[in-house]
Amino acid sequence: MRIGPAVAFLAVLTVLPAAPAAAQAPADAAPAATGPASADALPMQEVAPGIFVYAAPYALAGRRNDGAIANVGFVIGRDAVAVIDTGGSLRAGQRLLAALRQRTALPVRYVVNTHVHPDHVLGNAAFAGEGTTFVGHHALPEALAARAQDYLKANADLVGPDFAGTRIVPPILLVSTSLDLDLGGRALHLEAWPTAHTNSDLTVRDRETDTWFLGDLLFVGHVPALDGRLSGWIGVLRRLRAEPAARVVPGHGPASVAWPAAAGPIDHYLAVLEAQVRAMVRDGVPIDRAGDAARTEAQHWSLFDDFNARNATTAYQELEWE
Repeated sequence: MRIGPAVAFLAVLTVLPAAPAAAQAPADAAPAATGPASADALPMQEVAPGIFVYAAPYALAGRRNDGAIANVGFVIGRDAVAVIDTGGSLRAGQRLLAALRQRTALPVRYVVNTHVHPDHVLGNAAFAGEGTTFVGHHALPEALAARAQDYLKANADLVGPDFAGTRIVPPILLVSTSLDLDLGGRALHLEAWPTAHTNSDLTVRDRETDTWFLGDLLFVGHVPALDGRLSGWIGVLRRLRAEPAARVVPGHGPASVAWPAAAGPIDHYLAVLEAQVRAMVRDGVPIDRAGDAARTEAQHWSLFDDFNARNATTAYQELEWE
């Protein structure tokens, strides 16, 4: 299916060191700025011609970061722009929009959300109106509706006053299998995936530069966060690794990384988690000790203690019923 111009964790307050520098060098020149530079705009890296990414710090949502703790970006076509994820608050989305407006005056035709998590979707309202179409996995509206109040309350407490005005803006253009979006001489290929990191994972691939936004199907440096099915994530990751790409953009980590080499660490972590939790289930280890799984991986990941125990418990609940 092709769409063209006519289609109108909850966590403590902690900020850790910034993510490593992008593996892909920025291009030499960006499109001409359309207004004065804003000190409040998110700092973007041009990872390929016309593709800009904010590489977020390894952090939890807090009062010092506006909830801007996930990688977000935008792609500039001849006629329009597509935004991929918007950050964890209206304020974070506004900072992304300010960065976009430094580079182009073209309309934002699409906002694409890669999955349900608040650090990727709560900035949507900054782009609402003016003909922007919000796009997501076919399961995303239901997933957002089920979590909306919890997301808004918890993140308001975490982010504080800068969370004011944040609201849920769900997608209206839904992807069941795949979909192409036209930005004018530039096509983006979207694919919906079975339950893996979440039940609403969507990837975005720029055909012109072969740049692939993987959302949180790929974590680099930041420990993976399991909110779907462990076996499903391992399976989807295997399928992704079989597809070459010039570069990929992870949901957390550098602005872009080499592919499929960047999948090695997350693949290893998920395999260790699966093997050790399976052994616990087999040996009758109670679920309240599931957090002991994969402890040998701690030295390789930021925020390990904030997410690993939850990952192990989620995996235990899945695997004990196989």
